[in-house]
Amino acid sequence: MKMKKVLAGLMAAAMTATLAMAPATVSASDYPTDNVNGIVQWGEGGGTDSLMRPLSTLAQEKLGKSIIIQNKTGGTGSIATQYVYDQEADGYNLLMGAENPELYKVLGISELTYDNFDCVFLIGDETTGVVVGKDSKYTSLTEIVEAAKAGEKVTLATTGTGGLPWEVAALLTSITGAEFKQVQYDSDASAKTAVLGGECDFTICKIQSGIEEYKSGDLKWLCLLALESVEEMADVPLITAEYPDFEQYLPWGPFYGVFVKEGTDPAVEEVLSAAFTEAFQDPSYQEVLTNFHINPMGVSGEEAKTYLTDWQTNMVDALTNAGAIQ
Repeated sequence: MKMKKVLAGLMAAAMTATLAMAPATVSASDYPTDNVNGIVQWGEGGGTDSLMRPLSTLAQEKLGKSIIIQNKTGGTGSIATQYVYDQEADGYNLLMGAENPELYKVLGISELTYDNFDCVFLIGDETTGVVVGKDSKYTSLTEIVEAAKAGEKVTLATTGTGGLPWEVAALLTSITGAEFKQVQYDSDASAKTAVLGGECDFTICKIQSGIEEYKSGDLKWLCLLALESVEEMADVPLITAEYPDFEQYLPWGPFYGVFVKEGTDPAVEEVLSAAFTEAFQDPSYQEVLTNFHINPMGVSGEEAKTYLTDWQTNMVDALTNAGAIQ
């Protein structure tokens, strides 16, 4: 009997100690009580990173806690995506990414897509174009397409499966039937350098990363993948001028957003969405978007979800038509 009392006392003491060490339950209305981690899919100084840092600096002022940016690169952004998904769905780990996860499943990169996350803020998307070096023999996209269809080895500088040039190549193949020899580089910047140096025939550029070379004449922009012209590049034709059927995929471009793991408390998501919305509307951030030639969106919730679904559907259809996936 004494032994039972001793054991009962020890168990009670252990339980009391455990409860004492357990963190107090925090309601969503108190969020955030600690700093928030912003996990960027791509490297420091890249396009995604350069958009997320100033936005986070402004948003943390609204949250009252710091947003600590961490770059977790690799696997076409899948390393960061998996990392955030492996954390608690509590709003303290934000996935700051681009469009790539929408294609992970169909490309066999990961089982995760943005379907496994909630979008708390969609920043905007980007206009891209087909570019060649200043000494290139090609003067139009049609010339590139016809050369490839005639059996010439036309080389596309790419960043690998699921990257921007690869995505656009699938769209082009879907519309024109042309296929290109893809040469992989470790970044969009390296792919652009390969074209500037004549190692590859062409690549796909975001306006933000190729406008200076456009101004200097080192890159020739053959067309824009857009429905409307860009004021600073008014002489660059739209792709629909050569291939009207491309309109079915437009508007299209890389996009950027902030996401949380599915299952996060809606009240927490609302706090985050409000903070990022206010940061997005700040004149200084609007200037960042203008300088980066981002088409601003600033949406969340169902509107963001619809955009993501449409983007994914269009790309999967194009990849299927191009034979890139079954």
